[in-house]
Amino acid sequence: MPELPEVETTKLGLAPLLIGQTISAVNVRQPRLRWPIDSKMASKIVGKTVCSVTRRGKYLLVSVADGSLIVHLGMSGSLRFLQQATPPSKHDHVDIVFNTGSLLRFNDPRRFGSLHFTTSVQEHWLIRHLGPEPLGESFTASYLWQRSRDRRVAIKPHLMNGRIVVGVGNIYASEALFRAGIHPMRAAGRIAERRFPVLVTAIREVLSEAIQAGGTTLRDFVGGDGRPGYFQQKLFVYGREGLPCSHCQSPIKSHVLGQRASYYCSSCQR
Repeated sequence: MPELPEVETTKLGLAPLLIGQTISAVNVRQPRLRWPIDSKMASKIVGKTVCSVTRRGKYLLVSVADGSLIVHLGMSGSLRFLQQATPPSKHDHVDIVFNTGSLLRFNDPRRFGSLHFTTSVQEHWLIRHLGPEPLGESFTASYLWQRSRDRRVAIKPHLMNGRIVVGVGNIYASEALFRAGIHPMRAAGRIAERRFPVLVTAIREVLSEAIQAGGTTLRDFVGGDGRPGYFQQKLFVYGREGLPCSHCQSPIKSHVLGQRASYYCSSCQR
């Protein structure tokens, strides 16, 4: 599933290609995504010029003068910048066509992604309850410690709660907890305050390194330029069940938390 680094990578690749482009048409081949595409969406953006491409959590924001297109890539979605003559494939559901002869194509085999247009991103129902950005100044050790007090939920699903912090998905939560030496099943409220600076630093480092590597390629993800990410080559625990820990050689274990597989080293993580 595309997580924050994958969406950031897509944003960085698409921004210089989209900014300044004027939308001439929107072709919707399959409106039934996770949420149906508004039939009026095309009329709201055709004729408008893209002024910015930004990100909020796992949502990509393609903005025009009076609003923004919110794009969620879901489990397997991707965006490609192509020439109009490029024929669509089976899972190419939406084309945003520009007056320069190019287009932005939304591909999503599983159809868990979505597209929405809003005149106020911060008030949109997908955005307004989101927590701070993990790479932003407001995400501090003190903040995360305070939000963890009296919480019996395990620390890993706590980190994956978008109301606590956005964009720390399954892969990167597992990797950050390994680097911080914290067991993913430890209750968030039982982690000592002194451990939170290490955890916040680990989260920032894992996400930053993944962005620099172009994301993590799992199943269908590729970036906006069509190339895969390479952070998977740097994973210490995720997907490595039974393999030796790179630090202590103990076998990596896995456990299902919140319906998601969690990978950890029982010797290195407490």
